[in-house]
Amino acid sequence: MKAGLRGAAAIRRLTVVVFILSFPAIVFAAPPYITDDPEPVEYQHWEIYLGSLFTKQTTNWTSTAPHLEVNYGPLPNVQLELIPQMTLYAPTQGATSYGLGDTQIGVKYRFLQEGDWIPQAAGYPQMLVPTGSHARNLGSGHLQMFLPLWLQKSIGKWTAYGGGGYWINTGGANNSNSWFSGLVIQRQILPSLRPGLEIFHGTTQVVGAQGDQTETGMNLGLIWDLSDTQHIVLSAGPAIGGPNQLQGYFAYELTFGP
Repeated sequence: MKAGLRGAAAIRRLTVVVFILSFPAIVFAAPPYITDDPEPVEYQHWEIYLGSLFTKQTTNWTSTAPHLEVNYGPLPNVQLELIPQMTLYAPTQGATSYGLGDTQIGVKYRFLQEGDWIPQAAGYPQMLVPTGSHARNLGSGHLQMFLPLWLQKSIGKWTAYGGGGYWINTGGANNSNSWFSGLVIQRQILPSLRPGLEIFHGTTQVVGAQGDQTETGMNLGLIWDLSDTQHIVLSAGPAIGGPNQLQGYFAYELTFGP
């Protein structure tokens, strides 16, 4: 097939994938993005991130300072996740709080492998355990669960992934279950550099606050492979709607295995 026809076919297939991933109906996530991917850590391999995630609102800054993310592949197509974190809450007025935040645990299972036209797919149930002090604004004060479905398709140097899921927010009269959806498109521009663009949306988690608590935003990100085992991942972007004005992520990553 001629190069021009191959390129046109690749664009058509990528367009189909983006169209599919744009429909959410089909916690930390896939660093450096909020949206996750379905690709688990390789069997008996490790991913370790030391990083910080921050959000800025009109009345405060909140940041993990730092958090440690540990992912391990105990079985083929299975990933275990543990994320303990230290949290900083800095309001424009009042006292700053710093201490242990909530802890995230999860299990990713890829049940569909990628084919010529078929995306890979995985479920990734996650739980946010309330280990942080809610009174000091360091934690949610209640158990939360996220039940998502993630899809991914790569074509040449392009990769698109995303999907969505349902947040279950237990406890509290004003807590509301909610939906999250997102899409990331990446391109390998150099062997060691992979920039990307993310667009995401989340419905309100607070009863009666549909207008000011619904989140829509975007991020520009970069994955920089310093070597086979060392990586820098980062992203940042503005909020299009909702209480957050800005969010960002930076981490140093180690990957290794037998």
